[in-house]
Amino acid sequence: LTAAWVALSLLAGGAVFYVEMRKAENLVLKMALDEAGAFAAHVRPGVDHHAVLKQKAVEYLKRHMVVIKLYRPDGREVLRAVAPGFETVEARLTTHPHLSASGDSIRHSSAFIQQRVLMHVLLPLSDRAGYFEGVYRVDDETIENIRNDVLGALVLVVLVTLATTVALYPIILSLNRGLIQYAKDLLKGNIELMQVLGSAVALRDSDTGTHNHRVTLYAVRLAEAVGLDRAQFQRLIAGAFLHDVGKIGVSDTILLKHGRHSEEETRVMRTHVPLGVEILNKSEWLQHARDVVECHHEKYDGSGYPRGLQGEAIPVNARIFAITDVFDALVARRPYKEPFGFDAAMGMLARERGLHFDPTLLDAFARIAPAVYAEIHATDEATLRRTLDKLVEGYFS
Repeated sequence: LTAAWVALSLLAGGAVFYVEMRKAENLVLKMALDEAGAFAAHVRPGVDHHAVLKQKAVEYLKRHMVVIKLYRPDGREVLRAVAPGFETVEARLTTHPHLSASGDSIRHSSAFIQQRVLMHVLLPLSDRAGYFEGVYRVDDETIENIRNDVLGALVLVVLVTLATTVALYPIILSLNRGLIQYAKDLLKGNIELMQVLGSAVALRDSDTGTHNHRVTLYAVRLAEAVGLDRAQFQRLIAGAFLHDVGKIGVSDTILLKHGRHSEEETRVMRTHVPLGVEILNKSEWLQHARDVVECHHEKYDGSGYPRGLQGEAIPVNARIFAITDVFDALVARRPYKEPFGFDAAMGMLARERGLHFDPTLLDAFARIAPAVYAEIHATDEATLRRTLDKLVEGYFS
């Protein structure tokens, strides 16, 4: 609003300044023409009264005119009079665009010479008797009045613009608050959509949904340890919520099978990755989750799927999530397996260092794992949910 006020003040002030200066110029021109016309009225066509005109010129030079010249129709100068002290002004006028006679039209131009405002006029005499050229000096009182008028108009514009801005402020503030609230509601809805969709898939996989909560918290703690930026955190959280969303398209017979899958069943299980990407493609906002959904089964040595990416070609969020997803799967109880202990799970991860997992990220996880395991593993679902909600609010608000 401040920027708008300044911009509008400059624009409106510039326009007002232009208009006021044109009014001032017209005022000065009228004053100059009135005096020039009064002198020109003393010229009598066909009468040689040079001495009389010379005397009149002296009188007018005591008022506002500082240069008076008369020309015959052929352009020959017949009278020149310059007020004392203005000889240099008259000489300087020759450096300005000189006014030339043009039929019966009045010509004029303004000049600022020796800190004086001057109006240079050229007007034809009656009965085509020649031309009058004069320089009118604007007196200090008139200049002061003009300055006050212009300044007053500019101040009025600035104050009116400021008053309008102040009046608009509470309206815009109210609208902005409403917009912020709508944005918060929309963000909350999108986050809840991710959580509900992720939990729905987890429930199909014979899980209460706590796996999604735990693995998201593990992933965020690892991301904090390696110093990801805020945008990456948002993408990581979204991906953690929705990492297995494609399993919604896998049949229960294969998804809930206990024991090893056949080669064909493994092929079908792996289709959950492209299915998940296809689901995300239906929502621009859910594209935040794509790195994790598409690449969390890639392996650091390039032996993963679906694209066989290797090393740092795998998005960092997917590399982080791969570690925490496998860790939680190892230490959690599932219908088809008993949980491994912390040390056994960490030993299994270590054996996959540089093969399945990024060595640098795995080392970072090993440093924080005891603390985050104690914080997260045995925590009940309600507490996990509250912790996760607070974390999400912090990174998305």
